[in-house]
Amino acid sequence: MAGPVPELEDRAVACAERLCEADRVLLASHIDADGLTSAAIAAQALERAAIPFETVFEKQLDEDAVADIAATDYDTVLFTDFGSGQLDIIGDHEDAGDFTPVIADHHQPADRETEYHLNPLLFGINGSSELSGAGASYVLARALADVSDHDPDPSVAADGGKQTGGGESSQTRRTSSELSSDGGERSDGPRSTSEPRSDGSTVTASGAANARADNCDLAALAVVGAVGDMQAAGGELHGANEGIVAEGVAAGVLETGKDLALYGKQTRPLPKLLEYATDVHIPGISNDANGALRFLDGLDLELKRDGDWRRWAGLTNEEKRTVASALVQRAVSSGVPTKKIDQLVSTAYVLSEEPVGTELRDASEFSTLLNATARYERADVGLGVCLGDRDGALERARQLLREHRRNLSNGIDLVTREGATQEEHVQWFHASDEIRETIVGIVAGMAMGNAGISRSKPIIAFADKNDDEVKVSSRGTHSLVRQGLDLSAVMGEASRAVGGDGGGHDVAAGATVPKGEEETFVERADEIVGEQLS
Repeated sequence: MAGPVPELEDRAVACAERLCEADRVLLASHIDADGLTSAAIAAQALERAAIPFETVFEKQLDEDAVADIAATDYDTVLFTDFGSGQLDIIGDHEDAGDFTPVIADHHQPADRETEYHLNPLLFGINGSSELSGAGASYVLARALADVSDHDPDPSVAADGGKQTGGGESSQTRRTSSELSSDGGERSDGPRSTSEPRSDGSTVTASGAANARADNCDLAALAVVGAVGDMQAAGGELHGANEGIVAEGVAAGVLETGKDLALYGKQTRPLPKLLEYATDVHIPGISNDANGALRFLDGLDLELKRDGDWRRWAGLTNEEKRTVASALVQRAVSSGVPTKKIDQLVSTAYVLSEEPVGTELRDASEFSTLLNATARYERADVGLGVCLGDRDGALERARQLLREHRRNLSNGIDLVTREGATQEEHVQWFHASDEIRETIVGIVAGMAMGNAGISRSKPIIAFADKNDDEVKVSSRGTHSLVRQGLDLSAVMGEASRAVGGDGGGHDVAAGATVPKGEEETFVERADEIVGEQLS
């Protein structure tokens, strides 16, 4: 195997060989964009290797969730985008003979070892910035293609040629379903990759349009996961991610190039694209609907078609250069610092097999679409989109995205209006039940830099989880991480001090704590951050 991350090759092969020995596998994954793409990559790799499996998603892999997994009759469980931080819990079940774990994750591992553990942190690779959960899943998928003795489906070309037809998965859902409020089927238990939909169609893991026997076509989903995990926050993916990008480009499923670093280049009308471009604030354009319109009207370009504003993705290269040049000139004349102006350009990751002008063509927009599904208890919808369902699942995902944006906007408005309580080393707010616990961390990160919310301190956000527990999310900046901040350690230590548990990454982490222990938690977190940054 000549995998994309040589340092992980031997461990990936060992994990793949163990999966091939299993009669069937339970695939368990996290619910964010990285977790959904991790699951989709693993699902397609398992199906192509003819390994029967079913899938379950968890918001949090706590003792109860692992116990539920152990109560199933699966002898082999593949954990993607979580599992490392819960190795102490998982290990107890492994020792009891409940199941053999195979883990493809990138989070900070607990102080426990297991044989089939694929994590970049174990090999000197940064899991926060150089390889995501989807990246680890992709490395495993590449190894699985190499070690599997299953003859590839004739429709899957060994040379990367187009798939001529897709067969349906033989797996069936093992748990009963209930009808959700929108009429679609919903299940809180394990799901297979063959998902009957309300319209009678089926989502299968063989739905990729450019399936390859070496699984390199899955690199596109790995990049979506990495971007969704904020690993391109510096303008481009780097480290181990670069090898995955290269394989995706070679497989014809990815295109890269320098472009404006604005969100919504595929789907937003030009005025909204500029108005909402607030990462680099340009006076008279950012957060100024009329200003953005005046700016565009002042360009000698045909930026409307049939009365509608065009989108960035539909402009010619010459038109893009004209708009970008005028945007830079406006920034310079408005006194925007050179360092900030440089941030107007970044590397774009385009899924070349997806239609122009859709959320699915841009890795950033795709990841946001996925985040809007599982965070509203519809991981099945996000997985369906990843597996190729461009009908029912995609439309439902778009509906959820609209709801997600409204909730984020309302949440940011709330935090900006109420402000954050400032401690010596951290700042925090408590949303109670006014912000969903599944999105409070996103809101916290997006609110940093707004009035009353400093970017010089990590922010801690609380939201009610249930009658007895509170969800805690924390966000920092890469600048603070370079100074020594490690929120994974902060969340883990501070939560355990009050009878909870937590972990994650250095720049973003979470925890669950007993209700009523928030102030004690903040006090301990403030102490730890002070020690880290001293």
